[in-house]
Amino acid sequence: MKKPLILVVNDDGISAPGIRKLISIMHDFGEVVVVAPEGPQSGMGHAITINATLRCDKVTIDDGEQTEYAVSGTPVDCVKLAVNQILDRKPNLCVSGINHGSNSSINVIYSGTMSAAVEGALEGIPSIGFSLLDFSHDADFSEGEKYIRKITQSVLEYGLPEGVCLNVNIPKTKENKKIKGIKVCRQAKANWEEEFDERKDPNGRTYYWLTGKFVNYDKGDDTDERALENHFVSLVPVQYDITAHHAISILNNRF
Repeated sequence: MKKPLILVVNDDGISAPGIRKLISIMHDFGEVVVVAPEGPQSGMGHAITINATLRCDKVTIDDGEQTEYAVSGTPVDCVKLAVNQILDRKPNLCVSGINHGSNSSINVIYSGTMSAAVEGALEGIPSIGFSLLDFSHDADFSEGEKYIRKITQSVLEYGLPEGVCLNVNIPKTKENKKIKGIKVCRQAKANWEEEFDERKDPNGRTYYWLTGKFVNYDKGDDTDERALENHFVSLVPVQYDITAHHAISILNNRF
């Protein structure tokens, strides 16, 4: 029997430490093919390339057994190219990450990492996005490894409900705090209080730098933010159907 085929993608770029770690883990589960952006694509959400050409080059980043392709486009472009042009069969699993930084709560809608996982689900592929709450290039991914393995094994063995992918966030390792386990939870109601820092370039032209502060408005005990605060891995099932089903009856009464 053929080994499971595992598609690995990310949004930090094909050479980022997070994806290199994820690739090494996935070798224990099956045949690995990497299709990832050639450079950083953070915050791209579900963007696709429609007004420019896409380049896809076979590359060698390290000495692993995986086959790798660097793509000039977005994370979602990578999944689409993999499924439609590169692979000779549908992957048994699509994993995205490991992202450098949080994709919990509202961050999920901006995340290229999670959009790749959502695109995988759209293609009927069991898909998982992994993120570590550490933006550092030298982030330590080791403590979260056993949880990545556990979740991966479960999805390969049991699959996922149709149209659902997993948003997995891993707390940052601290000397006095170890990860306590995994909590299945909901997305917290939170947002960014954003500001645009107005600046001048050397030619006197105005430009803006987006800044902001993350604010959690949700006091529930069943959210991803609460799980992460208490040093659990948060696991949120995410669907691509964004219909507000609860609003249909309200609007039907108006129209």
